[in-house]
Amino acid sequence: MTGKDTHWVGTWAASPAPAEGVALSSPTIRMFPRVSIGGSTIRVRLSNAHGTGKLAIGAACVALRAGAGTLPGSDRALTFNGSPSAVIPVGALLISDPVELEVQPLADLAVSVYLPAEIPASFGVTGRYARQLNQLSPPGDFTANRLIPVGRITDDWYFLCGIDVLAGPDTGGIVALGDSVTDGNISTHDAFCRWPDQLARRLAARAGGRTPGRTLGVMNQGLGGNRILHDIRGDSGVRRFDRDVLAQAGIKYLIVLEGINDIGHNVSATPSDPAVTAQDLIGALQQITVRAHAHGIRVIGATILPYENCKYASTDGERIREEVNKWIRSSHGFDGVADFDKIVRDPKHPTRILDVYDSGDHLHPNAAGLRAMGESIDLSLLTR
Repeated sequence: MTGKDTHWVGTWAASPAPAEGVALSSPTIRMFPRVSIGGSTIRVRLSNAHGTGKLAIGAACVALRAGAGTLPGSDRALTFNGSPSAVIPVGALLISDPVELEVQPLADLAVSVYLPAEIPASFGVTGRYARQLNQLSPPGDFTANRLIPVGRITDDWYFLCGIDVLAGPDTGGIVALGDSVTDGNISTHDAFCRWPDQLARRLAARAGGRTPGRTLGVMNQGLGGNRILHDIRGDSGVRRFDRDVLAQAGIKYLIVLEGINDIGHNVSATPSDPAVTAQDLIGALQQITVRAHAHGIRVIGATILPYENCKYASTDGERIREEVNKWIRSSHGFDGVADFDKIVRDPKHPTRILDVYDSGDHLHPNAAGLRAMGESIDLSLLTR
């Protein structure tokens, strides 16, 4: 591919959120993301979105994963504006220089980041639930080691917020914007069983076969606990939209599944954090669609899952959920619909998740339910 034929496309993403109370003693952090689409040139994104001070990066490296370490010969030292170290300002994003590394679709990578300065709990570490078993070393730069000494295991992404690949003109990206159901923060560790993971597998199979359609990367911007209208463990859906959707490389499609935490919050609403109405949620979804369309992004609206018997279920909340879902299905406000509610609900008791899809908390689908959600998306919506 020549330069004029290529552009950057996101192949993996994580939404920055504050990791409360985390202190780091100058470790090397090694994280193991699984990409969606492949390429021969990649770059890495790091975020200091929730830091209260400048974040020093002493060194960083990307490699292909091999077991608990890296594949020999695949390590690529990262540079930032030509330098092996960098400082990320408060609230800012840092993108590495491109490196040549042959990455296959659905490949597992190892991204290592060395922090030369101790970071106290008051600093405001940027991290979020990973459902991956990532590694933190004792103090020291072990970014170039095939295996790093492991001081402890973490299931957070610390500072890592994206990986892009240099791709051809027929390649684009999909952002999945959502809460814990999209984030998969009750899914099995290291199993890659979130619904966006299953969508990525289906799209990779389509790209490798004879079914027509563009090659599409999948960027999971689910965030556990997220509400569409109010901040909680990070920015609300409408607040983080520019950063987590519009700023992603090569985005062509958006799938949005938000609202259940807003609805559930109604049972504990206060004057300073009031209850929401169905129209509040519909208005927020309309604004997200308007903003996406202004950038040429097609939007698929996903219906909100049933939640009867979960900790914040209520009769009024169920009424709101059904009203919002009715609007999603019938208003033609989106470019397409992913009817996740229909997929996971009990047909004999549609206000509940089907038992075989229930993780046990009556709110989050289990691995089988998440897989069914990913399988249910009409891929013809992603060819236009």
